[in-house]
Amino acid sequence: MTGTASQLAITLAQLNPTVGDVAGNAAKARAARAQARADSADLVVFPELFIAGYPPEDLVLKPAFQSACRSAIEELARETADGGPAMLIGSPWVDNGKLYNACALLDGGRIAAIRFKVNLPNYGVFDEKRVFARGPVAGPMTIRGIRVGVPICEDTWLEESEDYENVVECLAETGAEILIVPNGSPYDRDKNDLRLSIAVARVTESNLPLVYLNQVGGQDELVFDGASFALNADRSLAAQLPAFEESVTTLRWTKGDAGWRCDGPIAPLVEGDKGDYAACVLGLRDYVDKTGFPGVLLGISGGIDSALCAAIAVDALGAERVRGVMLPFRFTAQVSLDDAAKLAKALGIRYEVLPIAPAVNGFEEILAATFAGLPRDITEENLQARARGTLLMAISNKTGAMVVTTGNKSEMSVGYATLYGDMNGGFNPIKDIYKTEVFRLSSLRNSWKPDGALGPSGEVIPVNIITRPPTAELRENQTDQDSLPPYDMLDAILERLVEREEPLASIVAEGFDREVVARIDRLLNIAEYKRRQAAPGVKVTQRNFGRDRRYPITNRFRDLGKALPEADETLVSRAGKGSAEAFEG
Repeated sequence: MTGTASQLAITLAQLNPTVGDVAGNAAKARAARAQARADSADLVVFPELFIAGYPPEDLVLKPAFQSACRSAIEELARETADGGPAMLIGSPWVDNGKLYNACALLDGGRIAAIRFKVNLPNYGVFDEKRVFARGPVAGPMTIRGIRVGVPICEDTWLEESEDYENVVECLAETGAEILIVPNGSPYDRDKNDLRLSIAVARVTESNLPLVYLNQVGGQDELVFDGASFALNADRSLAAQLPAFEESVTTLRWTKGDAGWRCDGPIAPLVEGDKGDYAACVLGLRDYVDKTGFPGVLLGISGGIDSALCAAIAVDALGAERVRGVMLPFRFTAQVSLDDAAKLAKALGIRYEVLPIAPAVNGFEEILAATFAGLPRDITEENLQARARGTLLMAISNKTGAMVVTTGNKSEMSVGYATLYGDMNGGFNPIKDIYKTEVFRLSSLRNSWKPDGALGPSGEVIPVNIITRPPTAELRENQTDQDSLPPYDMLDAILERLVEREEPLASIVAEGFDREVVARIDRLLNIAEYKRRQAAPGVKVTQRNFGRDRRYPITNRFRDLGKALPEADETLVSRAGKGSAEAFEG
């Protein structure tokens, strides 16, 4: 061990825990500690709530789960009596009848110190205030003679609010020499810049070096990208771990005249479209593996959405665990059949063609008497989608393979994602990917694939699939006048409606056609019930159709597209401070 008043070796265990697998997570912690010991480290650090997996949601309220987590922490603590590295590990913790998001220091065979998360996030995908109590602000821990501040994730993400305690300021004022921040920070596009800016702000305010440790891996719709890093007190980058992969890395800190400093490895980061693609691969891989499916199957239509999903599936799981099924009807073009076959061959997946005419005709025969005297319309066309979905689910039931759904965010937004069994299945890797990005990612995959991808290199998506204009087909509850505008326009409008929540008047003022904007807004609203029935899928944007954007299905409010009136503050009576305090008791 190297820990002295002037040296500290810290091993960052950027690992992929599984929610609820307490024994498995503890085993990962032991393996990382063994590696830290081989590196002569003083301390090995794990991400937020590592022993439970993050986020545990309401599972953390179960007394049996709380007990299992505590027992695992106690056992790990006993093992540190061997004189090896100390462990800084996250766990739920019950104290005086309250449940906390905690981080425990295990050293010398004991739980040497414990700290509770103070600032609990309650926005976006986070709802920690539902399950955890707010912890008290506490000073630093002493680790091998060095005072270490341990703010947990949100404790460094300050906002101007009375609800937020400045934990870092308190740690600096009470003698912390270095900050170690365990995190469970999910991936969003371009989030690395935001994390770095937050960390730089805390370093600037405290004049302390900071270690930012994030977990990696998929958990339901969330993907954690790792990308852990460290900053010296002068705000220079001390170390950068890779994104989207596990990494156990030891950083050696030395204290000199200018304070603590480290010159560690700097790994390049995968960001932008590459980051989104890597997130989709990791999210699908972990969803399938952690839920125990032997493999996946998907409908291959010859179109770009299913082609991209097939490529993601092969990169995530390997060709031997992916099965493609073409389900043609009489309207299916020969070019779609040809392109689907080329895709399957390029990816090396099992592939079969199952014509659905007997099924669709059978449905129509059954309904003939019921529909007698009624004109043919979209109802009959939707029987194709229903038949395809039924057949895919039947194969899933028989083989155990999970159905991968293929509806992109543009079509999910406006209720068009029903054509090829898009809404039937277990998981959708492109649920949060707009159509314009689907085209970009498909082209990208033909020239690049992420590290660790199991698919072949080179062109795997036939170029004809990417360049061929998407065919407009009628879907459920749509009519001819509801045809979509070009995807670049559609996505630009949706991005403003979904991500930014802009009023229609503001969007029109940017130059978009009023009628088109109003129609897209109407489709977005009436499709809410369909999205509630959709499979979960990877989150890559700040607001997706999972836990981020939650709108009521029964909802009569509509933005009429008029300029928003100014609030009339003259109508509001303001209570004096004394009367307000009296009212509040």
